[in-house]
Formats: sequence, structure tokens, C-alpha cells
Amino acid sequence: MKVGIIRCQQTEDLCPGNTDFKVAAEGVRAFEETGPVEIMGFVSCGGCPGKRAVGRAKVMVERGAKAIAFASCISRGNPIGMACPHFAAMRESVRNAVSTDIFLIDYTH
Repeated sequence: MKVGIIRCQQTEDLCPGNTDFKVAAEGVRAFEETGPVEIMGFVSCGGCPGKRAVGRAKVMVERGAKAIAFASCISRGNPIGMACPHFAAMRESVRNAVSTDIFLIDYTH
């Protein structure tokens, strides 16, 4: 399965995403239900309040993603200890913009 990951733009300079890639390839943590997946896109939300997440999710789906994952920096606040206050609205907007056949994953690790 191909997965697109949306990450927090505020944490890009703190986190290279290596744990996201590792857990996706191994099919662990958030990917236990899907098993190992191929990351086909790794993009930021575009900055607060996630203003580019919808468009970027749509492009990844158009290019073959069967799931969109929100990186743990958005939903759980890793590594800065503060989850995105816009996560729920961002997730709902992405859900409304992509096919209901697209699986949404709320975190990565």
C-alpha cells in the first residue's frame, strides 16, 4: 500500500522523519493494521493552520496514495511536546476532500 505522510512544518528543522520511514517500512506502530507500506510522499502541512494539507493530500491521492497519515508531530506533538491545535480541523478537511476509500491514519509512531 502506498501512503502519503503530512508532517508539521514547524518541526521540519528538528526531525528528519527517520522514525516515520522506519515504522512504515516495518509495518509497526500506526502501521500495524496495514502492515509494511511504501511512503510515496512526505510533505509538510504548509504551516499553521495546516493551510496546504488538503491540497497536498489530494495530490498524493491523485498520484497513488491509498492512505494519508498525519505524522506524530501533528497529532501527538513529537518531538516538541505540543500537538497541533489545528489537527482535528485539518483531519476533517482532508477527510472531506479525498475519497472515503482513502484510509486516514492519525499518527505514525
